[in-house]
Parts: sequence; structure tokens; C-alpha cells
Amino acid sequence: MIRMDSVTKRYPDGTVAVDRLSLEIPDRSITVLVGPSGCGKTTTLRMINRMVEPSEGTILLDGDDIQRRPVTTLRRSMGYVIQNAGLFQHRTILDNIATVPRMLGWGKEKSRTVAAELMERVGLDAALGKRYPYQLSGGQQQRVGVARALAADPPVLLMDEPFSAVDPVVRKGLQDELLRIQDELGKTIVFVTHDIDEAIKLGDMVAVLREGGRLAQYAPPAELLSDPADAFVEDFLGADRGMRRLSFFPSTGLELTEAPVVRAGDAAGTAADAPYLLLTDAEGRPLGWAEPGDVAEGEPAPERLLSYGRPYRPGTDSLRAALDCAVLSPTGWAVAVDADGRVTGVVSQQTIAEAVRAAHAAGQAEGVEVKVGP
Repeated sequence: MIRMDSVTKRYPDGTVAVDRLSLEIPDRSITVLVGPSGCGKTTTLRMINRMVEPSEGTILLDGDDIQRRPVTTLRRSMGYVIQNAGLFQHRTILDNIATVPRMLGWGKEKSRTVAAELMERVGLDAALGKRYPYQLSGGQQQRVGVARALAADPPVLLMDEPFSAVDPVVRKGLQDELLRIQDELGKTIVFVTHDIDEAIKLGDMVAVLREGGRLAQYAPPAELLSDPADAFVEDFLGADRGMRRLSFFPSTGLELTEAPVVRAGDAAGTAADAPYLLLTDAEGRPLGWAEPGDVAEGEPAPERLLSYGRPYRPGTDSLRAALDCAVLSPTGWAVAVDADGRVTGVVSQQTIAEAVRAAHAAGQAEGVEVKVGP
């Protein structure tokens, strides 16, 4: 566990970057530091590995004051990932990942073997090992940065806005990869971001810092969304925090119907009492929505089909994901699919809204919400 007791960072000109910050960062979890620019997030992170020395207070790592540890030993015990990866441009990808093991005295062969294993773990093709950073995409470079930070198997991983320089699609993939890796390895991760959605998705605990480096609230994401500590936290969470809160309710209990679902060439489904029918291929994968009359006359041409939007997976995705699918669908119905992409049923916006009301009521009664996915 990392424990910060009344930690302050004051610079010679009198500027206070972090002000009497106290936090207990649990083992084997992801703790996210979030807040507006200039609130001391990065300074806090760098005080943990003594890249910045605190002016006051103490930081304990597993009960020991980090000031009593040699700086080089402390830093080598912690992985560190920054924005734009910070790779050595003159070294191959394998040698970049092997940097810390070589510094620790590991042999060249062992270091490269570990590096190759880590490339696979972070989702990089082994063929990229002989390339140089400039030959990789931004997302690939960030994966290399994560692999390098994990190379010596450190118990603590510090990550300073590592995904902020890539596009949204790549960023989502990197976030999912980090959660997968964390599920496998169980590191103690301290993650800095200015993006509240990223904080909510990744964090087991979220620390919201206000300007001046003061702690505004420290809580699990669900509690943060349901009970903001003050107006500052509420404003920072944004006007759509109610939608974000739906990420913590499962979609498992949604009542699906197969009545409007019909396979291509099967006119039996045209009797369904619905303004639209969901047409699927022979294997049950969705093709699009069609009017019943078009289906009765045979398989409609693709250009006559309405998009089915983005499907969701019951039990894996949240109520927020299901509602988002329904909103994106031109018919107002969300399409549920299994792991193979086959349709298991559809659900209306009205049914989802009823489930949302029931989930809120249950959550208030129990005082507990479970994080189920994006």
C-alpha cells in the first residue's frame, strides 16, 4: 500500500502545487488522480518515485518511508509510463523494453526473452521487435511504453496521462488492454488523467483534485457519481454524470424479445406486431431493420435496410451501453448479441428506461453498485 500523509509541495517562489494531500492507495488496484490542469496530479505522481521531493509530509510504501530508500533503488522498483511513451529512438523495440532489466544486471539474452514475452502480453506482434520507435504508430509506441514499465515486474506502476496523445479509438483499445493486463498481473497502479470518463472506466478509486493541489473527493467511481462531495466535484463530473452512472448497472436483467427478429428469406416473422423487423443472415447475425411489407415480398435490398446501430452484449455490457445502442438505433430498439455476434433478442427504449428506474431504486436501497463495464 502507498500512503501519503499531509504531503505538500511548495516551490521557492511560494507556489503550492500540492497542499496537505493525504491518500491511502490500495494494493493491486488502479487509483486515478484526476482534476483540471495545474491541480498537482503529475507532481503528486512524481513525488511517489521521488522525481519531485515533497516539501512536507511523508509517503510510505508498504509502511516504509520512501525517503529512507536510495532514489535509484526506489525508481527501479516502480514502472513509469508517460505521454508519448518516451522511448529511446536509437534502440530497437526489444532493447527499449529490456532497458530496466539490463540496468538491473540481467543478461542480454534473458532481458530480450522477457521483452519478447511482454510484447505478446501487451498485444504487439513479435515482428515489431527489431523495428525502431519511429516505425511504429502512436498506439503501438504506448504499448511499448507499458511493456517497458512492466519489464522488471515492479509491484507499482505509475502512469502519467499515457493515452492522451492518441486518437479516441486507439485510446479505448489501450484502456481495455490495461484493464486486461491488470486483471492478469494485479499491480498497484497510480494513473493520472484529466479525462473524467477515463478515470471512471479505469479507476477502482478516484481522487479528484482541485486547483491548488487540494483533495476534493476520494471515492470509488460509483460513489463519486452518485454522491459528489461539493459543487466543484459535481461541475467537474459534468452535466451527464447520470448517464455515466448507468455504467455501474448491469444489463443482465433486461427482458429481451425475439418477436421482431426474422431470418432472411423467412416470412414467418412478418406477422410480428411491430413497425419494423430485424433481419438477420442465415447464422443469426444482424443485417438491419426492415418494414414488414418489404420482408413479406422477399429479402429487401441492402440499401432499403435501416442500420441496427451498435449491438450490445447482455451481462457483459452495462445499462448505459444498452441505452446508447437504443438511442443510436433509428427504430429505438437495441439489438442484443452473444459473443459470436448472433442476435439473442431486442429491447426497447421503454423497457431499458424501466430497468434504469428499478436499478436506481435498488442501488439506493442497498447503497451498493457494481461496476460491470463501459
